[in-house]
Amino acid sequence: MNIETIREYCLQMPLATEDFPFDENVLVFRVLNKIFAMIDLSDTEWFVLKCEPEYAVNLRDMHPEITGAYHMNKKHWNQIDLFGSLSDELICSMIRHSYAQVVKKMPQRVKNENKIILKIQ
Repeated sequence: MNIETIREYCLQMPLATEDFPFDENVLVFRVLNKIFAMIDLSDTEWFVLKCEPEYAVNLRDMHPEITGAYHMNKKHWNQIDLFGSLSDELICSMIRHSYAQVVKKMPQRVKNENKIILKIQ
């Protein structure tokens, strides 16, 4: 899966936005100002996604291309090697999971105000 496909897929999530909060290389995808994905455009091999802790460990055990994210809380963030053999379907599933993890933690009032319904998994 290439960076442009990933970008388009992430921006299809409800209320998803993109920005460069750290520098001109790190592209961040957010939902209501909360990060759900990141990629360094100067090194597009690695893609970072939020993940439920137990599922994160399971993914790392099953796929050598998935590790704890560098510079992030490894309990909640996975780093995905896009140059590995992961299927596009699995990567898209992990993007949806990451988005859902972020939305799930939002207060119900915020979800209601923004009409966010989690039916994407």
